[in-house]
Amino acid sequence: MQIHPFLDTEIWNLIALIFFVVIWVGYSVFAKYMAKRTHCLASVLDLHRVSWMERMMLRDNRIGDAALIANVERNVNFMASTTVIIIAAILTALTSASKWELFVSVGAGFNPYKLGLLLFIMVYAFFSFTWSLRQYGFGSVLVGAAPMPDQEQFNARQRKEYAYSTGKILDQAGHAFNYGLRAYYFSMASLAWFIHPVLFMFATFVVVAVLYRREFSSKALKLLVMDADILEGKIK
Repeated sequence: MQIHPFLDTEIWNLIALIFFVVIWVGYSVFAKYMAKRTHCLASVLDLHRVSWMERMMLRDNRIGDAALIANVERNVNFMASTTVIIIAAILTALTSASKWELFVSVGAGFNPYKLGLLLFIMVYAFFSFTWSLRQYGFGSVLVGAAPMPDQEQFNARQRKEYAYSTGKILDQAGHAFNYGLRAYYFSMASLAWFIHPVLFMFATFVVVAVLYRREFSSKALKLLVMDADILEGKIK
């Protein structure tokens, strides 16, 4: 099947790239805006993290809390390590002339800047994951430094503020991890660019649709909201 010459121009590559960047940035801004006005995974998990830290302040033994944070850190560390391997693979492909010739010979629509976009996405994901990892480390320190229940020099307001700020640190770490995962989703869309720019735009739209459904209308979100209502006493 032969593609119409109009669809095979560099103009379409440029349009597809601009569309991809606008959609990615636009969705990130939209998700952040909506998180302040309606329930989504990010906003509801924020409530649960603060609630978690408030209950942590009441416990003498914080080993379980430290273990939970360490478990999340392992997940983030795994994603960061995987991203480094992917970056190395992309750099190998970019610096190997034989692979370039192979891609061109099979007619896969290979161009260095297409692989460069994938490299940029993975570098962004790596920085997001490592920043998330560092912030979870900050949270671990704050959990270790939290005042004990029998320390009378700290009043209820101070304890509540300490729990809130610690929960917010963990929330920021969660946001950074989410940005890294989102980059992975969009990297899947960028793979379609190697086939055709129009397919690239369609894949970008599909990725945004999947992200929106999972963040704003998934079953997991409904259950998290219900649990948050229970903790706040809205459901008895």
